[in-house]
Amino acid sequence: MLLSCCGSRRWAERVAAHRPYPDRESLLAAADEACYDLTAAELDEALAEESLSSQPLVGARGPGTLAAHTALRAAHAEYERRFRHVFVICLDGYRDEELLDQVLSGIRTRLGHEPDEERAVAADELRRLTRGRLTRLTGSGP
Repeated sequence: MLLSCCGSRRWAERVAAHRPYPDRESLLAAADEACYDLTAAELDEALAEESLSSQPLVGARGPGTLAAHTALRAAHAEYERRFRHVFVICLDGYRDEELLDQVLSGIRTRLGHEPDEERAVAADELRRLTRGRLTRLTGSGP
């Protein structure tokens, strides 16, 4: 189940090795620490397990949505070409109708990053995604 939160085997092993946790906050703190400690190869492994389908945009409807989705597909392709991994962004806390704009804005901004800067941003977004998934897995969402 932990691999459904973060695709790094080492991350999952590390989080599992310290069970049981006294409370959810301790679990989340350990999960964050394990994310921060990922090596470059482990981060690559985790990013490779992410997919565009893990970031649904169900609230994106209405005039201009088709054009926005076309722009989003093109931006994702450009991002993957430039950085060699899928674009990851944590959308916890946004309303459905805000998701498409947040992703488009985020990807356009981050396409301007240098590779090292973007790798750090992607790692933090992955950590935030992992934290949200783990929170939902343990019974209460963000």
